[in-house]
Amino acid sequence: LFHHFALSPLHPFKISPFQNFTLSQFHSFTISPLHPFTTSPFHHFAISLFHPFSFIILNLFYLQKGRILQSTGSWYLIQLEDNTEVVGRLRGKLKLADTKTTNPVAVGDWVTCELETSSEAWIISEILPRHNAIIRKSPRKQHHTHTIAANIDQVLLLITFSRPRTSFGFVDRFLTVAEYDEIPTVLVFNKQDLYDDEDLELYNEAKTLYQSLGYECLLVSAETGYGIEQLNALIANKTNLLVGYSGVGKSTLLNYLHPNVKIRTQVISDYSDKGQHTTTAATMYYLASGAAIIDTPGIKMLELVALAPEQVGFYFREIKQFAKQCKYSNCIHLDEPKCAVKEAVRNNLISDRRYASYVKIVTDIESINYWERM
Repeated sequence: LFHHFALSPLHPFKISPFQNFTLSQFHSFTISPLHPFTTSPFHHFAISLFHPFSFIILNLFYLQKGRILQSTGSWYLIQLEDNTEVVGRLRGKLKLADTKTTNPVAVGDWVTCELETSSEAWIISEILPRHNAIIRKSPRKQHHTHTIAANIDQVLLLITFSRPRTSFGFVDRFLTVAEYDEIPTVLVFNKQDLYDDEDLELYNEAKTLYQSLGYECLLVSAETGYGIEQLNALIANKTNLLVGYSGVGKSTLLNYLHPNVKIRTQVISDYSDKGQHTTTAATMYYLASGAAIIDTPGIKMLELVALAPEQVGFYFREIKQFAKQCKYSNCIHLDEPKCAVKEAVRNNLISDRRYASYVKIVTDIESINYWERM
């Protein structure tokens, strides 16, 4: 290492105590068994001798790539490339770089971090470019976004028909978000062990509809293990985002898939029939199959980001197909004449329920002033 320093324009070392060393002696000394310097008294010696260059040496030894496993306030759990887990915080200038997001770093992000020797804390110095991300409007801070997770291979959208009942409006809204970032989604219908005849009928109807649109559908029970083998095959060697309402069984399912984790689960309130937030922060777990699963807090509301009314149809697969036949290229399929999409709805070629979800999303966006849309 120091051999290269000696050959650089910073040479000669006449201002250094090493001036009496020959280059070959110095090179041999620095590549001796004392290396790496982080475990050697020579570490501090070298830094003091080369004080003007100490930041270079520190970076060479301490700058590492890692992935965010958990975000809790201003602190992050980071897995380094050697699988070591460390706790770090964000460098101040990165906090201010984007003031329109509530969390500049999300679970799943790849980052560059370094060990700050003065405090022995890890500092996130760079957020590496994202492949994709699931982003929604912040439910707590107006005009801000919140990133649910980043760098995802697949979404697992958990659905239940009772205790609590998942709205298909929510399902279609989340599918729109995933389609926007071209992230494949698997619809996982949980609590099969509680299904009655009406629930089975609802499941079969939903399965027929969504499979016809190209979405994978799977019936499972996190209590009995029904369908888990097939689910394991679907998630292997992928980064999977696990989402759904509070109480749909995300934590119970993850406990079944990864028994060593033992995530705390919450019993549904008999009074409200609604789930409580068991998971309070998104967290990534690794399974023996090579799968990574990001468990998220239950989502009650999902407001879309960065879509104009005329763009929504691009992310409904069946509407996109029929929209090409509309008379007007800017048709948003609400009140326009000679609309091929509305004609398809009348002819049962597009589901009434899916079309209702589409209309709700478009009208929700239209109700917001255009300069406030994100």
